[in-house]
Parts: sequence; structure tokens; C-alpha cells
Amino acid sequence: MPGMKWKMVVDSLRGRRRRLPCSLWFLLLFAAGGLVLFIHQQDLSEMVLQQGPGMKLRSSPRQSRETLSTQDRERGKSDNYQTKGVLSSLIPPMQFPHFEAGKQTATPGSREQSRRTSSPVSREQSRRTSSPVSREQSRRTSSPVSREQDMTVVHVSKRQRKLLKTTPRIHHTTDGNSSLSSSTNSSPASFRLASGFFTPDKWKKLADVQIARRQLMKEMCAKYKSSISRTITAHHVRNLFVEDKYKLLYCQVPKAGCSNWKRTLIVLAGLAPNARSIKHDTAHGGRYLRELNTFDRKGIMHRLETYTKFMFVREPLERMVSAYRDKLENPNDYYHNLFGKPIISKYRANPSPEALNTGNGVTFKEFVQYLLDVHRPVGMDIHWDQTNQLCNPCLIDYNFIGKFENMEEESNYLLRLAGAPPNVTLPSFKDRNPADKRTSTDITQKYFSQVSALERQRMYDFYYTDYLMFNYTKPFKDLY
Repeated sequence: MPGMKWKMVVDSLRGRRRRLPCSLWFLLLFAAGGLVLFIHQQDLSEMVLQQGPGMKLRSSPRQSRETLSTQDRERGKSDNYQTKGVLSSLIPPMQFPHFEAGKQTATPGSREQSRRTSSPVSREQSRRTSSPVSREQSRRTSSPVSREQDMTVVHVSKRQRKLLKTTPRIHHTTDGNSSLSSSTNSSPASFRLASGFFTPDKWKKLADVQIARRQLMKEMCAKYKSSISRTITAHHVRNLFVEDKYKLLYCQVPKAGCSNWKRTLIVLAGLAPNARSIKHDTAHGGRYLRELNTFDRKGIMHRLETYTKFMFVREPLERMVSAYRDKLENPNDYYHNLFGKPIISKYRANPSPEALNTGNGVTFKEFVQYLLDVHRPVGMDIHWDQTNQLCNPCLIDYNFIGKFENMEEESNYLLRLAGAPPNVTLPSFKDRNPADKRTSTDITQKYFSQVSALERQRMYDFYYTDYLMFNYTKPFKDLY
């Protein structure tokens, strides 16, 4: 009996020993968990205090990057934080280079510096302390125009110039065709050019004009040139000049700003400091600019597919009068010998020996007779040949068709599209026969008053395709 009692006491003690460790383990685990939580909180606070200005935080491209003042960050008072918003947005399809958007500028370097000097914690605290109402009010009061005015680009990378072919400004489709977009989302509110300001409305208007001109060209080619061969040969690109740095192809149309465009391309290529320092003979000598037809076929097709192709045109009869005045009316030994002599010999009754010997003094009526003659004594010249024959716009899909009549504005627009430096603009000086007035509508009518109505009609017919393709109106009321 006593042995059984002793056994029961021993068994009860053993049970207590089994239950006691379970309680202790529970208490130990609870204490350990609390200790870990406490240490974790301490580590977080220390981490927050140790984070410096060099820490980076990636945010959505649509959010503003905020910079906190150093003084407020040291105080640690969230209610006194002040932020400087440095606008950042989704990279537009094409950022137009080298413009000023007002007095404030945000260069890529300044944006990077602002991003680095603001810590992630300070940006997050600033975001939290600003109420939804204040953020919404700020968003509403900052207009799209003001946000656009804070954007500026001071450098154009090779990639951006390459994007010129695929941006909303100039689209290239899979079939090689190109189109200009009228969207102004990526254009600044206004930016300074040498000739003044381009507002968004003006920018959009110029883009719309290009769309209309290119569409008209396609319609005219489909109507009048649908049967021509689509194979492009070196002969078709003989008048295209290459500027590889900015990836430009310029089709020269003499008497439509040709000399000054060549000067500008030479400057863009970095071969001259400015256009005025380039003499006329230098611009036309072919020493600095290379014609597209001097490349092999692979080089020709590569540039036609990837470069910006442009041309500038002029009212056809006005251009023809300008060519006559420059090459035949004014002193010019080369043209007088090559064209003056045969023209005088065939179309002048009883020419003097001196005229036959020198070719000087070709009259405008004789020049018109020469152009209208299917059996000309001498061939055509680039200065008075039809523009559609010089540039072949039904074979070559030009991205830009400018007009001499609006040269300053449209040339600046094109140069900004191409990413040219802001100080590079098309010169407007006249270096050949500077004393003569530029050929205008009034001067053109004065010269054509020397010929008959039938000859005026035939001259209009001679350039009729140019009138249609480039949308010029009839120069005389009696034309049909």
C-alpha cells in the first residue's frame, strides 16, 4: 500500500515535469517574437536616418520628381516640407531640339541633379503630407501650356535624329511611304527661332500644310504618272545632295533658294562656320556636297529609305523669268556661249556678227521661242527645266515639300525638325547680281507682256504639270 502511494506521487511529479517545459517554451517563443519585432523597428528607424541624398527611387514617368530643401530635411518636420517640381513625362515620340520655353529651363543635367539630391523617404513623406485636395488643386491650376513651357531640349542624340523618320512628325510605313503628322503633343508651347516664335498653332498649321502638299502630290502622280516605271536609277537621283550628319537629302531646284540651301548643308556638315563665308562658286563646286548618284545602289537605296528627303519649289513662270534674267540677260560668258549663240542664230532675223560671236543680248521673246521649240538648237538646262523632271517626286517620296514664297518660315520649320542647331538658319542674301530686284509677280508679268497671248498659254502648258503638282494658280487671267 505504501508502495502504491509512492508510485502515484512519482507519476504526478513526472506529469508536472512534462507540462512545465511546454509553458516555458510558449513564454520563450513569445518573448523572442517581441524581441525580434523590437529590433526590426529599431533597424528601420536607423535605416531611415541613415539614408542620404545619394539614394535613388524609381517612380512612374507620369509622376513629378520632387526635391526637398536641405534645411527642412534636417529638421525632420513633415509639415514644413517644401517641394520643387521638376517636370518629367513620358518621352514624346520626337522632342524638337534647341528651343527656349521661356525664362525657366530644365536641362537634362539639372533634372538629373534634382533627382539625385532628393532622398526616397523625403519624396514619399512630401507626397503623403500633401493632401489629395491640394494635389488636385495644383494639378488643375498648372495648365498644359505651362507644363510644356518647362520642357526644353539642349541636345539631340543620333537616336533622336533617327527617330525623325518614325515620329508622328514624319511617319515611314512598311511600304516605304512617309507621312507627316499634324499632332502637336510633342511640340513646345512656343520656342525661339532666329525668325521669331513658333506657337503650337503655327507648328500644327505648318505640319498640316505638309500633309496636304504630299497628299496632293500622290493624287497627281496617280492621275498623270501612273504608267511610269517604279525603278529608281542613278539618273533619277542625280540632283539630290547628301548631308550624312543630319541625314538629309536635298533635291536642288535652281532659282528656288538652291545656292543658300547648299550653303546651309555645308554648315550642317561642319565644313564651314557660317553660310555667309561660303562663296557662290564654292557652294556649287561639288567639293563639299556629294550627289546621291555617286553612291552605289545599296548606298542610294539606304539613304532614300532612311534619310529625310526634301525639296523647295517656286512658281514655275516666275522661276523661269528669274533664270532668264540671271543666265542670259545679265553677263554670263558660259551661258551666253552655250545657249545665247544658238538661240540668236535660230530665232533672230538678221543677227549681227557680234551677237552671233558672243551670244549676248538674247531677248525674252527669243528665249520663249527656244523653250517652246520641239527641235531646240540646244538642250534644256537645269535652271529652267520642269521641277518634276528634276526631282522625280512620283518616284521619290519626299518627306517635305517647301515653297520659295514662304522660304524663311518653312526652312526654319524643316531645320528644327531635322534637329539642326538653333543658330543655323537659311540665309536670305542674294549674291549673284545683288543690284537687281528679286523676280516677283510684277516683274514676271512685265516680261510676259513682251510675248503674245498664245505664247503665254503655251508657256503655261509647258509647266502645267508643275502647276498641278505643287498647287500654283494660273498666273494670268486669260489662260485656260
